[in-house]
Order: sequence, then C-alpha cells, then structure tokens
Amino acid sequence: MIQFKIIEKDVVDEIIFRTPNPRNRLILELMARACMRVGEVLKLRPNDIEDRKVLIRDPKSGKESEVAFLPQKVADRLKKYISGNRINPGDRIFPITYAAARIIVKKAGELVDIRLRPHDLRRHAATYASRSGMPLEIVSKVLLRHSNLSTTQYYLPDGG
Repeated sequence: MIQFKIIEKDVVDEIIFRTPNPRNRLILELMARACMRVGEVLKLRPNDIEDRKVLIRDPKSGKESEVAFLPQKVADRLKKYISGNRINPGDRIFPITYAAARIIVKKAGELVDIRLRPHDLRRHAATYASRSGMPLEIVSKVLLRHSNLSTTQYYLPDGG
C-alpha cells in the first residue's frame, strides 16, 4: 500500500501564516481546513456559500452537488474577502486557472522548504480530523465526501 507523507498541523499553519496574499491564503485554507479539492475551490461562487456551508456543484462524485463545511474563522475571512473585492454573487471568487492554483500551492510549500501539492492539504485536513478523534466514517462521508470508505482508508491507511 502507498504511504502518503502527511504534513503536520504546525507546518500547515506556518505555510498559511507565511502566505501574505489574502486570495492565496484563502485558497490554501479552504483546502487545508475544509477538505476541499483545488477544483472545488476554483469553482466557488458567493451564492454557493451559506454561513459555514459551501455548496459544491458538479463534484467529482458525479452527484449533482455536495456540501462542505467551513471552520467559522475561514467562513468569516471568505465573506470579508468577497465583500472587500466586490465579487458578484454569480462570479467565481477565485478566477484563476488550475495551473495557477498549483503554482500558488507549490510556492507556499517552498516557504517552509517542502514539496507541496494541492491534495496534500486536503489529506492533511482529513488526517488531522481523524487524529483529533473524529470517527473515520465522518471524516470519509462528511469531510472528504467520499462515496466509499475504502477510498478514505487508501489515503489514511493508519486510520489517521
């Protein structure tokens, strides 16, 4: 079985703290704190956000939509970013390409001398939740939104 390198919480916190650009910082936080895929982050529109819930349209699962949950501080920063940048309800919050987002993540990792990819942040969020005592089924179905528990077990072979 493949063993994935898990980035520890203090390292992820430092990466986010050291990222000065508010847009880039939010993109990193949505992946690292809300278990969102980079593609989901890039498709986000203000009208997809309701308090701490984010509606993910056309998710990878093939369902019509799914819901991700934001930590309160991330939700507050996201709302402030949207209003501060006067982003219209139907417009993309982060109108950048997938390639540009990958570069943001790569450069964020370089701030702390690690090789960082977008999915590493999502995996970190799931691992941290699991290690904090969240049941694997909740990590799988709610945070990661996997349809099959075995997919989660593949990424978190030690149970977190």
